Amino acid sequence: MDHLKHKNLILASKSPRRMELFRGLGLDFTVASREVDESFPQEMDPDKVAGFLAAKKAQAFEDSMTENDLIVTSDTVVVVDGKILNKPATKAEAFEMLSALSGTNHRVITGVCMRDKHKKISFDDLTQVYFRAMDETEINHYIDTFKPYDKAGAYGIQEWIGYIGVFKIVGSFYNVMGLPVHRIYEELKKWES
Repeated sequence: MDHLKHKNLILASKSPRRMELFRGLGLDFTVASREVDESFPQEMDPDKVAGFLAAKKAQAFEDSMTENDLIVTSDTVVVVDGKILNKPATKAEAFEMLSALSGTNHRVITGVCMRDKHKKISFDDLTQVYFRAMDETEINHYIDTFKPYDKAGAYGIQEWIGYIGVFKIVGSFYNVMGLPVHRIYEELKKWES
């Protein structure tokens, strides 16, 4: 990606999983983040929330961007039965979320916003995830061992629960981890500014 050599590529995320995935693209980048109010209109279509929040995160950098900065922001939501499952605050919330996902399928949507001083693009990536039915012992073991309080939907597909619970996905595995790197790579390949 020689055409990006003059760019300061910035991943705007504190997530260790997103950093790991972005690093896998083999690009030089730095990490930065801003505190952003992650609220959204309650009447908003759940499928639009991730993109809305990614754009909000990118907006937070607008005043401090230099000519060479290229910012990548993202947000991931888990949607089951038309309801967004955010990050659980307690073990009870995590248990409730995982119980809702057990034996059913749900959508994982990651919104991405990429911008420099002259251009902004946004896109969403959607993955359908299918869980087998899990019993209380399995759910409690996962919560107690992996403490998934920093994960939308209370789970990380790359962890034990993904090994034993997920029997099918339609779409990108990495999108479920939090970053549709295949789409980001394609957009960076054709980036011009």
